[in-house]
This record gives sequence, structure tokens and C-alpha cells, in this order.
Amino acid sequence: MDPKVLDQAAERAGIIPEYIDAWGQRKVISTETKRQLLNAMAGVADDLALAAPLPPVWVVREGESAVLSVALSEPADWVLTEETGRQHAGYLSGGRLALPAGLPAGYHRLALRRELRHWSCQVIVAPPRCYEPAALLAGHKIWGATIQLYTLRSQRNWGVGDFGDLALMIEGTAKNGGAFVGLNPIHALYPALPGWASPYSPSSRRWLNIIYIDVGALDDFQQSSAAQQWWCLPETQGTLSALRDGDLVDYAGVMALKLSGLTLAFRHFITRGPEDPQRRSFEAFVREGGESLRFQSTFDALHRHLTLAGHPTEGWQQWPEPFRQVDSDEVREFRLKHHQDIRFFSYLQWLAARQFDDCFQLSRRLNMPIGLYRDLAVGVSAGGMETWSDRTLYRLEVSVGAPPDRLGPQGQNWSLPPQDPNVLFARAYEPFITMLRANMRHCGALRIDHVMSLLRLWWVPLAGSPQQGAYVRYPVDDLLAVLALESHRQQCMVIGEDLGTVPQEITAKLQAAGIYSYKVLFFERKDPAQYRAPDEYVPQAMATLTTHDLATLRGFWQLEDLRLGNRLHLYADDAIYQRLLADRQKARQALLDALHAWKCVPAKLGKNAERVVMSPILNRGAHRYLALSQSALLGLQPEDWLDMALPVNVPGTTDQYPNWRRKLVREVAEIFDDQGITRLLREVGRLRNKSADGQNSSPRPE
Repeated sequence: MDPKVLDQAAERAGIIPEYIDAWGQRKVISTETKRQLLNAMAGVADDLALAAPLPPVWVVREGESAVLSVALSEPADWVLTEETGRQHAGYLSGGRLALPAGLPAGYHRLALRRELRHWSCQVIVAPPRCYEPAALLAGHKIWGATIQLYTLRSQRNWGVGDFGDLALMIEGTAKNGGAFVGLNPIHALYPALPGWASPYSPSSRRWLNIIYIDVGALDDFQQSSAAQQWWCLPETQGTLSALRDGDLVDYAGVMALKLSGLTLAFRHFITRGPEDPQRRSFEAFVREGGESLRFQSTFDALHRHLTLAGHPTEGWQQWPEPFRQVDSDEVREFRLKHHQDIRFFSYLQWLAARQFDDCFQLSRRLNMPIGLYRDLAVGVSAGGMETWSDRTLYRLEVSVGAPPDRLGPQGQNWSLPPQDPNVLFARAYEPFITMLRANMRHCGALRIDHVMSLLRLWWVPLAGSPQQGAYVRYPVDDLLAVLALESHRQQCMVIGEDLGTVPQEITAKLQAAGIYSYKVLFFERKDPAQYRAPDEYVPQAMATLTTHDLATLRGFWQLEDLRLGNRLHLYADDAIYQRLLADRQKARQALLDALHAWKCVPAKLGKNAERVVMSPILNRGAHRYLALSQSALLGLQPEDWLDMALPVNVPGTTDQYPNWRRKLVREVAEIFDDQGITRLLREVGRLRNKSADGQNSSPRPE
């Protein structure tokens, strides 16, 4: 292809020809990278260029005058049908169509007719900003717990934190004045591949991870004599004790135990009559889930069937050829022959959804301003249900990642196939809308991981390295509008994880759209020697001490994360390790200086960071400092209340470290029975109120 023609095609497809890297240098994308990405897109952008006079979708904001240029030279009639059925009609002349004034927010349909030819377009009218809870609009500064659900311990779970433990966490947090409990992604993973533990690499983002079902709380488990006999067996109780007492989650053991119990519960459930309330609830859930639930349940049943038959795989690409196509004769035959197995996995999704909703309703009864907030992963794994069932949306020849930066000099490849923005547009953003609705259900806030993906994503050809990738543009204004509309409809606020290199053009857009930023204490340094003061934090933000991908507070202060990284050979050479140590020494001193300046620690605490070790006083001081911040939200990790050192995840590792498996050192009930922890949380709440009253503009007196 002629280079000029190639560049034009790449531009139409959304491939950004150059970017500014983390060192401020201009980088130009190579011709070969453009060619590979265009081949992956299979000419979708060029196909759209030959489309009908109307685009597939037209997105506008409430109150704005909107005029669409229509590629039709002849006069034509048009009809706009609102969601409610109300219609507006007009006559198109001159190729410009103006929407009627005062259209309500929602999804409407525009139809254009010229003699015997017809065209249509989805018209999306969205509010200017995302939904915000009344407490935040009133200026309150609130706090909550941010947890990795699988890490929770209790005397009643089956070796992994579950929705029963989540209820305990909600009760304890609310009792101490917390406004929310934030979760790791709870997307569907692989029941037949339980060792695939990363919540950020799911099989599907629409459905739930069934490992979180509280099996012991189910009516059908309690009422089944077979289930209770199995439960009382010494072998069952011995397995349970070992899984519960382990310091790491044994996903294979937990999944096997839970599937045994759930199978017995299901056998009891199917004896319920058609008029039984639970049976009717399940049937309604299946109808509402439609094709997507059928795909999910079929995928899980088929994956398990093949695994038990001796064909364990990481995804559908390794399945026998006939099963790789969702609509093949072999898959249809499997559905008929294994109908009950598929119903079983639909039953599990129903149970998970019911228990999660129960947790949200509990938070509502406890008057938590937000209640639960979920975490939306940036993508799905290549071998999961979503890519199996929707081959045109995902570009399987490439992966999402990141270009080289200071933390990853070689760049990153996340092994997540991206959605094609051109296909999203052609489908009137229906996949994005459906995903938002599924993830905003039963919660008061949604955290979007790597929110820059609304603007651009770094695409890496499978045959190349992360350095050989390119940014692909996404329709950010349209996606933000859809996000605002669904946010209001679901009464769910939005938090955008905007860490790392954030393009300036999206920062203002996120702010204007009512999306709350994400501020991590460790990164909030104005320069190597100075931390951002609490009264300088952005109000429209959520502040945190740390995250699941970073060191705990103790790990940060005691350099445990750097020593761990060195032991795991994460640094290319000792010089990098030494630079990281030197920077950490500056960061510790800067933090200690800030804590003293704001009188968050007593004056008697030493002022030389080299001589100060982590202690309850220092831990409390860091919590107090961030509690005074002007950010509307504050998220705190139980790991830091418990003074834990090891992180839950070490980026850049696979088998070298037990990522996503490390449990908390104490049970949920014990956490909230600890007077030291409850005093800390009560003080956090008091300082949050003080911050909301504007009393933190100067260092606090001790």
C-alpha cells in the first residue's frame, strides 16, 4: 500500500500517528505498526466510510442545540421517536437536520425516508455530568473501606472471602461511620480454570465470579438432606478447615468444594414447582439475561465438560475446532445434550446476583451514602466468553498495553484484546451500554480502571513488543455522554482511575463530566522533597493511601516492596534498584516532613526518616493526613489498619509471587472488635467532617 494511502487509512481507523512519551519526547509510529493494526481492524473504518446518509449513532448533550449534516442531496422526510413513543416529524432539505428543542435524556430513534429508501439512527441525549450522591453535592467529605473480597477471612467462609463476608464488612464499616465498601473487580472468571485468579483479566465483564457465592447461606443447600449429609462428612470438614486456615487462597480447592456443594443445592432447587417464588425469580433472571447469559452458561458448561474429558485449556482457542464457533452445529448439539449443565451455571449466576444485591440492600438499610462500589476492569482475556461469543467486536490479533515509561522501560503487554472503536460506533455503543448497566447494578459507585481508555488505548500487535505499539483513538465525548446517561439511570457515581501518564486533553473532560479522579498518597508529590498538602487535593476525587498494585503503608515505609522486587528480579540491574531506593528515601523524608508540618504525628516523633520505623503512631499519622484532604472521597485498605507488609499483587510477575491470593491476617469480625482500629476509623471520620467544614486550611494543633 502506498505510504500516503496507508496513513490516510490509519487516520480513518483511529490510529494516532504520534504521541509524547513519559520523558516528553515526540514518538512517531512506524509504517509497519500502522499496517499491522490496520490488518487487525480488517477495513472496518473504510466500510463505515461507505455507510448510509445517517450515522449509526448521534450523541448530544441535554440543552445543547444539535445539527447533523446528512449525506443526502435530495429532500427527505424524517421522524424522531422518543423512548416514550412520542414522535416529532419534519422535512429534510439542504442536508442539515436539527433536533427538536427540549428532548429528554434517553435513547431515541431517528428515521429518514426518501421515496422507497429508509435509514435509521440511534439518537442518544445525555445529561452534562454523571450522577453524584446527595452527600457529595452537599459538600460532605466521606470515607470507606476498599477491599479485595477474596482476602477476607471468617469462621463461616469456605476458604475465600464471599458475599457473606462482604455483608460483615459492610456492617462493620457502617458502624464506624464509613460511607462505602469498595471492591476488586468481581467479573466472571473461569470455573473450569480456577487457578486463573486475576480479577483484571476476566472471561466476561457482564457476569459475576461464582466463587464469591456464600454456599452455606443458600436455602437449597440448607434444605437438601444430601447436601447436609455431605457437609457433615469428616472429609468435607477436613478439606474446609485446611482451605479456611491457609494464608493463601487455594482457588482450585475452593472451587472444587463449592461446586460440590452447589451441585447438591441445584439438585434440590430443580425439585421446586413452577410457581415457587425462587423458581419464578430464577426464570425471570434467565429471561432478562437473554443471549448473553446463555452464552456465559454455555461457555462455562462446555469449558468444564472439555476439562473433565481430559482437555484442560486456558481458553476457547485451544478447544477442539468445532467448539470454537459459538454457532456451530457441535455447540448447538452440546446445548441440547447438556441442557441441565447449562441451567446449572445460569443458576449460579442467579445466586451470585441475588447475594450481591442483598449486600447492596444491606448498605442501603444502614444509610451508607454510597454503599458498594464496583471496579470495572479495562478489558477481558483473549480466551474468555466475551471473545468467544462476539468475534467481531474484539481485535484478537492485538493486545492492550502501555508504551515504555519510567515504571516500565520496556513497555507493557496486558494480554487483553481491545474492542474496536469503529465496531462500537457501528453498533451505536450497545456493547458499552450493556456493560455499564451490568456493572452499575446493585452499587452506588463504579470505578473505571485505566479511565484513559475512553480516549485512547495502546494497541500492541501480537507479533511485536510493547515498544512497537500505537495509540488508537476512542470516541471519548460520545462514551462520556453514554457514561453520564447510564450513571443517572442507575444512580451510580463514577470514579476514574487516572494514574500514570494522563493526556491533558482528557483531564478537563473527566472533570467536566463529573467523573471523580483517583489520588494515591504515594504519588502526590509536588517535587521529590514535598508532598501535596491536604488542602491542595482536588475536591472531585477519591484519595487513597495506596492500591492493590502498590506497597502497603508498612511495605512502603520499610522498603519491603523494593526488597521484594529485587528478590523477584524485577529490576534490570542493580543501578535501577539503587535509584529506586534513593527515591524512596526522599519520599519517606518528604512524607515525614508533611506529617509533622500538619501535626498529624506528635512532635516527639523523630524528624529523620532514616531513624523512624513504622509504628502505630506513624500509621495513624498517615491516615490522619489523608483524612484532612479536600478530596470528597477517601478509601482505606484493611491491610493498612492491620499493619500488613506484603502486597496483594506485584505487577510484572506471574508465578514468581502468589498474586491475588494473599489473605488478611485477621477475620472480619476481629477487625471491627479491635479497639485500636475502631478508634482510628472514628478519628478518620471526625477529621473528614473537619475537612468538610473547611477547618484544615492551616496545620492542626495537636
